Amino acid sequence: MAHKKGLGASKNGRDSNSQRLGVKVYGNQKVSAGAVLVRQRGSLMVPGRNVMIGSDDTLFAVADGYVRFEHTAKDRKRVSVDPELKRPAASK
Repeated sequence: MAHKKGLGASKNGRDSNSQRLGVKVYGNQKVSAGAVLVRQRGSLMVPGRNVMIGSDDTLFAVADGYVRFEHTAKDRKRVSVDPELKRPAASK
């Protein structure tokens, strides 16, 4: 009789942990300096004003303010942090 399991069963049963990527703070939300805005692989979104990019392409705020997303060329977005929230003027 065999004293060991078959090799097929012992090679299965492993899975990687999720990386929890994506947008962490959305537009017009208030953030403080150091807050993570976006976790990403590659520079799908690029840093704008008051935002820096980490070594793993994470975007984070360097100043207090409100988050703003803008479209740039080549289907990319720019993430900025404005010190004041600019709301559209109310129409009458």
